Amino acid sequence: MTDASDDWKQWHEYRTATVSSPYGPLALTGTHWLEDFPGGRLPDITGTWVADEKGVVLTATDADGLTVDGEPFSGEVRLAADQGPVAAARVGLGERRLVVLVREGVWGVRDFDPEAGARRRFRGIEATPYDPRWSVPGRFTPYDEGRTVRVPNADGRERGLGLAGEVAFRLDGRELALRVSVQGDGSLWAVFADATSGDGSYRFRFLYPAAPDAEGRTTVDFNRAQLPPCAFADHFVCPFPPPGNTLPVGIAAGERHLA
Repeated sequence: MTDASDDWKQWHEYRTATVSSPYGPLALTGTHWLEDFPGGRLPDITGTWVADEKGVVLTATDADGLTVDGEPFSGEVRLAADQGPVAAARVGLGERRLVVLVREGVWGVRDFDPEAGARRRFRGIEATPYDPRWSVPGRFTPYDEGRTVRVPNADGRERGLGLAGEVAFRLDGRELALRVSVQGDGSLWAVFADATSGDGSYRFRFLYPAAPDAEGRTTVDFNRAQLPPCAFADHFVCPFPPPGNTLPVGIAAGERHLA
């Protein structure tokens, strides 16, 4: 219990440091979909940004003050989606980082600003201290083939959410399950709600069970339930829970709200 509690405290401290870092989720001040700006001029961002089937073409002059790969930029460059950390995004504007992204073929630009008001106002994450009752064995059963379901997103649009299988577990004498995605490192990802969502906890949360072993065994630890990025900034496009992932129990564990 002591080791598990100490591990949780370290995890919580790491989460707090990560979300409040200069280019963490609190620094996001805008997500601009290029199809909404046919002229290529984005709010409070210099240069001209135009999407085509191969990526984003950025055109700028010296006066725009943009950098590409750390060097002052003028001219034209084709940009692919940024894959690394925000701090390593190719395009900068002063200390801001302009991150190119694509969702279902739609290109966009995210604006991360270390001076964002949300980052300055941040006072921490309200989280319930570790309790072993919320950490239980789970078993992952993959689907015969991957599935995609359409779910609303936090920005009001509907997008596909890929699902790879289900994790079954027993909690407080009840047999429950979550539909999950599999990440690149083999770990699982669930978007879920519960009886506390919107009343005691944020309206939905994320959970990342470890990669299952050869027999599908993993651990479902709700002590590490996380607030989604859209809890920190309105400009994220977090998916809402898919059908079946609203649990009929109250999960009074993990991250609950911003402090």
